Amino acid sequence: MDLLLHLRYFRTVAEEEHFGRAAERLRMAQPSLSQRIQRLERELGVRLLDRSSRGTTLTPAGRLVLTEAEHLLTAADRLTATVARVRSGQAGTLRAAVPPRLGAAAVGALLIAFRDRSPGGDLDLRELSSARQTAELAAGTLDVGVVRHPCPAPGLAFGPLLHQPLGVLLSDTDPLAALPDIPAAALTGRDLVLFPRAEAPALHDETLTTCARHGCTPGTVHEAAGPDFTRGLVLSGGAVSLEPRSPTEPGTVWRPLRDHLVTWRTSAAWPQGRDGPAVRLFAHTAHETLRDHAGMITETPASASARIVFPRPASEFPL
Repeated sequence: MDLLLHLRYFRTVAEEEHFGRAAERLRMAQPSLSQRIQRLERELGVRLLDRSSRGTTLTPAGRLVLTEAEHLLTAADRLTATVARVRSGQAGTLRAAVPPRLGAAAVGALLIAFRDRSPGGDLDLRELSSARQTAELAAGTLDVGVVRHPCPAPGLAFGPLLHQPLGVLLSDTDPLAALPDIPAAALTGRDLVLFPRAEAPALHDETLTTCARHGCTPGTVHEAAGPDFTRGLVLSGGAVSLEPRSPTEPGTVWRPLRDHLVTWRTSAAWPQGRDGPAVRLFAHTAHETLRDHAGMITETPASASARIVFPRPASEFPL
């Protein structure tokens, strides 16, 4: 016997004080409703209702059962609503990650947008390299992430790609700072700062290979895990950093690479077959947020380069 269902029938009869009206409200035949109440009474071992030609009234036992039934049915309704929110991605904890150097504005916008779209949900967001993300996605300790490609990870599914053109962070005293954009070949022989290869080996190698294909052969490649060390190397005047556009600090400027020849491809990632509502919500939110707040584009740079405009503060133009 479905106890909750039979208690709902009992509550309806108690509220209507009449089997006929209760059956009409429940959209079922009166004999069937009467049989179900009788079955509930047999199951509980007490008479719940006194029946007469004028209607029904609760017995003393029926009043006690009705009080407890109200608590039980309310809790059941609350549980059903909670499960529905979890299934729709609006409740529960989602374990997610983003890669380093995504940018403070993009991370903040992602957290705000996900919270607005999933007010009952809890987003456990961490900063992890693409290599760490793929390992945790495979191990089941991460539900969804934002990774940079190439991302050779069997068993993962990916959202649509976004392209993030790279530029050059350099000292404001560097002669190249006077250019509106920088040809890749102009960096030949210069020390180049790049993220640690261990974070995303395939992307690290692809970035250097793409630079070489366009005439850039750096002198020494320095690996920097954080922005402070990167800026220190740049401010020394001995190195330039290849990275996406981000707010610059005094003493440095950022210039796009000419023709946007080097880009980072980014997308959401999750284990195949485990794209529940919360994962899909995060993936969609991340795609929109990175497009709108991290300078990423949905088209390949070759088709979109003519429309990409990087505004330059007036203070960065040489007098």
